[in-house]
Amino acid sequence: MTMPTRLWTRIARLILAPLALLLFHQAAFAQVEVNVVGGASAPTPIAVPAMPTDTPVNTAAGPTDQLGRQLAQVISDDLKNSGLFRPLSPDVLRPVSFQQVSAPTFDYWSTTGAQALVQGFVKANSDGTLTVGCYLYDVFAQNELQRQGFVVSPGEWRRAAHKCADMVYTRMTGDGPYFDSRIVYVSETGPKTHRIKRLAIMDQDGANHRFLTNGQSIVLTPRFAPNQQTIVYMSYANKQPSIHVYNLGSGHSRELVSGRHLTFGPVVSPDGRWVLFSMAIGGNTDLYRIPIGGGTPQRLTNSPGIDTGGSYSPDGSRIAFESDRSGTQQVYIMNADGSNQHRISFGSGRYGTPAWSPRGDLIAYTHIGANFRIGVMKPDGSGQRLLTDSWQDEGPSWAPNGRVIVFQRTPRGSGLPQIWTVDLTGQYEHHIPTPLGGSDPDWGPLRK
Repeated sequence: MTMPTRLWTRIARLILAPLALLLFHQAAFAQVEVNVVGGASAPTPIAVPAMPTDTPVNTAAGPTDQLGRQLAQVISDDLKNSGLFRPLSPDVLRPVSFQQVSAPTFDYWSTTGAQALVQGFVKANSDGTLTVGCYLYDVFAQNELQRQGFVVSPGEWRRAAHKCADMVYTRMTGDGPYFDSRIVYVSETGPKTHRIKRLAIMDQDGANHRFLTNGQSIVLTPRFAPNQQTIVYMSYANKQPSIHVYNLGSGHSRELVSGRHLTFGPVVSPDGRWVLFSMAIGGNTDLYRIPIGGGTPQRLTNSPGIDTGGSYSPDGSRIAFESDRSGTQQVYIMNADGSNQHRISFGSGRYGTPAWSPRGDLIAYTHIGANFRIGVMKPDGSGQRLLTDSWQDEGPSWAPNGRVIVFQRTPRGSGLPQIWTVDLTGQYEHHIPTPLGGSDPDWGPLRK
């Protein structure tokens, strides 16, 4: 297969970003309220002491008293990384007895400066599972705000911690949860001219990391399906770029779109029925869709130039995509059947990689000017705001609650991308640690 140099270069810019040129060369409660609207405010002081156990018991994940300390640390880290909370230093976190979990010593906690208190416990059950209790208190009003319990296997104790953090976050901000979720991305290592790229998956905080592919074939742009068990991605297996479907349960992968044409940039529709993707035929690249089980691709766009980078609205009725049909790379919207195509980005510079928020109110994008930056705008193109101001930030994907965005950042001079997040205020950025370089992140749905 031969392709015009112009098309390869445009694909690299639109989908794969600079590193992918490798393909070419090869409601809150009354007393304590967290502001999640508008500009940034001071993070809320919160105390998260170690969770006691009734009787220390050895489990497959370690002793329950040790797990109690680890649970509290994960909860504290989640809340801190949101940018909205300031967990107190361990130096002022007095040990809590098992009996005090449901009867806090408010007189003490009120002297620490904490506005809210998270206490809990961990208990080993006779069937080998763990029960983790989580309690949220208002220190000022000296009352309980919410409690929740979780029964998990020892190997999933971190999920209980994330769920506890989600309970606290949701109750104090009125926003939706997002800590108990995962991110799939492309792990990168090696020089640009011979880079190894593997699919990898991890919890949203970087824990429980594992590789899904062996690196023998280049992989790009992984995207979760709504069922959380399926990932679609582009693979360069057999030296032919094509769309593949990976099953997390079985670890097996299958080719979805066969043929001699270049196919890339897949995304699954909200109902899980369709895979939207781009296909290059005769020097022209358009958007198509195909049933996720396979079948005949249906063409959705038919314009000169390159149409790619699709993202469904939450209800599946519309698609945001990018196109250079106007002469420059811009964001367009169309109905899910391909009708009513119209441009929505009209600012300076170029716009790419649109990603529709789970809330439906915003579309994130990569703004390409003097540098690459992450921005958001309303679906009609109004209200454009840039959230980051680094050298090369690109490829946004939304957290399940629509308040935080994950993206890839390549520090100047490094040549190796990293995974970062930013919230809608643009004030709180956080680097998610990965074993190697990381690109093309996609934030999956809230786990069930």
